[in-house]
Amino acid sequence: MAGWVPADALGRRVLCGTEYGTVRYVGSVPPTAGIWLGVEWDDPQRGKHDGTYEGTQYFKCRKCSFSIFMANQFVINIRHIDLSKNLVSCWDTVIDIASQVPNLETLDISGNKMKFPSTSISVSNAFSKLTTLALNQTGITWTEVLLCAPGWPVLEELYLTSNNITVLERPDHVLQTLKLLDLSNNQLLDGSQLHLIGHLPRLEQLILTNNGISSVRFPDAEFGCKTKMFPSLKRLAINDNKISQWSEINELDKLPSLQVLECRNNPLMDTEKNPETLRQLIIAKISQLEVLNKSEIFPDERRGAELDYRKIFGKAWLAAGGHWDPERNKPSEEFLAAHPRYPSLCLSKYKSNSEVAFLWCSHLCTCAFLYLEYGVPEEGELKGQQPLTLKNQLLTLTIKCPDNPEQKPVEKKLPESMTVQRVKGLLYRLLKIPGSELKLSYESSKLKGKEVELDNDLKPLQFYSIENGDSVLVRW
Repeated sequence: MAGWVPADALGRRVLCGTEYGTVRYVGSVPPTAGIWLGVEWDDPQRGKHDGTYEGTQYFKCRKCSFSIFMANQFVINIRHIDLSKNLVSCWDTVIDIASQVPNLETLDISGNKMKFPSTSISVSNAFSKLTTLALNQTGITWTEVLLCAPGWPVLEELYLTSNNITVLERPDHVLQTLKLLDLSNNQLLDGSQLHLIGHLPRLEQLILTNNGISSVRFPDAEFGCKTKMFPSLKRLAINDNKISQWSEINELDKLPSLQVLECRNNPLMDTEKNPETLRQLIIAKISQLEVLNKSEIFPDERRGAELDYRKIFGKAWLAAGGHWDPERNKPSEEFLAAHPRYPSLCLSKYKSNSEVAFLWCSHLCTCAFLYLEYGVPEEGELKGQQPLTLKNQLLTLTIKCPDNPEQKPVEKKLPESMTVQRVKGLLYRLLKIPGSELKLSYESSKLKGKEVELDNDLKPLQFYSIENGDSVLVRW
């Protein structure tokens, strides 16, 4: 037998590369050995003859183009199989099918309610090249996943959504190549279950949408330190859960490689009326985040969020024992638990950019190297500090034209909610220069010589953390 052929192969539609056809013959073709398939191609230019081979007509073709292939030639070329929403009822059937496809890389059997092995099984080579497996809505348990997993030696993506999985177990010696795990729409509930999969060495993406999770904790790491769990995790999706406390967001900063976070539709999202305020708080609390809810975090946005966070909670820092004198700076444990990043945001800004602070939290924690940036909030910054959500605070700014010395600096009071586009309109009336030709930047009164470009016309001034006394630089 040259290859596995289904009993009802005759008349089936087939796809080879990008060419479609219909099986018109299944059988032997003397003097060759094995089972052969005769295919009538949809494209009349495909194929070599009309069903006649070396003088013998095996059947007639409606079209003049006909090809004969050995059955296993089709099987060898197959890389992806989609058996979703069929009537497959047993995992053994899946193994039988896969064993006939030696180069199988992607398999989707979602939507088939199947019986999986309940005890250890002999390892099959059927999935030796399988990298992506979808078992959504199959009724599989995590225990059954681990029983089958020895047969998936190179698996990188595993989809297990909507299986009512409630309990996890540690995957010892299996799933070690896994890069993506989707456990959406299950019922894990207890966030501590995640500790059991926290040591998968290559896991980069973890999707936990709609699991009823209310807490996330990494108890092996102290405030400001990194956990040893999930060492490679770059993307975490926790949409549609029950996370309601900022302490859970603080915990996410312990993940050493986290860059992308999705956390929409959690009760926490309702704690702030202004979505922009909520976004800035999350950005300030998670140091390495680059994308939040599918929106990229640009350097200027991070800088503004961190500066605002440092000022907003400055009074609470002082009340908790914080002080401008390093020797007297002893904020309480309660403050550090609520704001674990605050100390790193207040490291001295007067040191050179090449210097770093070395923090060692405990023998359980990893080391963190932090560039020194902002310094502790100065007393003047904290007096009369307005809430972040206030939209009509006036800023006293100096308008300068550095490339036009004849234009004298002008002092203006502008609301921090004014967009860059409206500022350009104001400057057009002031300078008689079309707004479309203006290029704006600003220079902080506290960081002389450092310009920040106002590069988004739709953003308000407060987005760039412009403060009283700063200068807006106008060029055209």
